[in-house]
Amino acid sequence: LAEMLRSSGAPTSEIIAEVISAACPRLQSLNQSGAAAAKLLRLAGSSAWTDLAMALLALELPGWKMRRAIYEDGAWFCSLSKHPEMPVELDDTVDAHHGSLPLAILIAFVEALRGNAASISTPRLVPRIAATQGLPACCDNFA
Repeated sequence: LAEMLRSSGAPTSEIIAEVISAACPRLQSLNQSGAAAAKLLRLAGSSAWTDLAMALLALELPGWKMRRAIYEDGAWFCSLSKHPEMPVELDDTVDAHHGSLPLAILIAFVEALRGNAASISTPRLVPRIAATQGLPACCDNFA
């Protein structure tokens, strides 16, 4: 899917339909007459591809946000992030580039879905520990 998006010159209804059928299980599970589906159909009907790509991102990956979109040297560079408030050096972003902004967003979206699926199927090595109340104290003896 990502390779098909990379090789496309511009977004079309067929490309968006392929992305939705291959990578959008939440949208497929929603009622086709629902508000989300109506919004996407309205955006596709008016060729608002960037808004449609952002709506798919918000619907399918609600924890991910657009960190940046930069146009440089004839291509759009798009970064998606789970933690956009963190410094760039510490953040784990998904990056993509394309001559078309909506396709750059969709490529990053597909890559984020792939990484999200891999993290779900990979067991955690470190267990999650609930936060405790009170003040932390250092008990090390440095003498």
